[in-house]
Amino acid sequence: MTSTRVRRSAFWVALLTALTALAACTSADRPEKAERTGPARAVTAALRTVERSTDRAASARVRSTTTIGSTLSMKADGTLAWPDDLTGIMTITYTGGTTAEAMRRLGTTSMEARYLPDAYYARIGEAFAAKTDGKHWIKYAYDDLDDLAGSSGADLAAQMRDTAPHASVKRLLSSTDVRKVGEETVAGERTTHYSGSVRVDGGTTEQTVDIWVDGRDLLVKKVEKGRTATGRLTQTAYYSDYGVKATVEKPPAEDTADLKRLLTGSAGR
Repeated sequence: MTSTRVRRSAFWVALLTALTALAACTSADRPEKAERTGPARAVTAALRTVERSTDRAASARVRSTTTIGSTLSMKADGTLAWPDDLTGIMTITYTGGTTAEAMRRLGTTSMEARYLPDAYYARIGEAFAAKTDGKHWIKYAYDDLDDLAGSSGADLAAQMRDTAPHASVKRLLSSTDVRKVGEETVAGERTTHYSGSVRVDGGTTEQTVDIWVDGRDLLVKKVEKGRTATGRLTQTAYYSDYGVKATVEKPPAEDTADLKRLLTGSAGR
């Protein structure tokens, strides 16, 4: 077992990256100053229909790519479900940046992520498992994130629970400049494109959100852009196969290490 100091740097920086990248909390670029009169009623009504339709679909296949400056490039592929709490299984692959280099040194650039109502689980590689008494899964209990990272941890837990597709539509509904861009083709489907800026970080900064909606009022593509403390953020996600079965099982207890216990010096769950 490594020292507590080594564990803090390795586990906190490398493994928690999967959480922060997918949640994508940003300190974003401000758009140019402009007169804002609020969205047209027709746009607001259309987005409310999209929000309801996507929410009711309850599950989907998701493919996404995320880039954060020179720190991180990653892709994720899997299924998510949101009938109540967010659940799902995603394969996360680090493709570039300093995070990928760090993960490569730790023996893996790809991991399976499982989202359950109470926690996020990451399956680590064999080389990394050697540092956790042979356990292959790391558990991030949402209730523990506040203790581990202060208020930012609480924000992160909330974000992880709110990453279903319709959450992006909700955010656009709060935008004062959201607009219909036009009709476009995405993955062979005719879609309607909407765009707007939304405030983040306590209402002090902004980022842009673009969504593409199909003829069934379901979200099929999302692009978010902004700026983080470590560089420019671009995140693109595609949604398909709405209603797909998305069963998730908790990893075996005997093969799971709890992050909080690892960081406080005691192994196990």
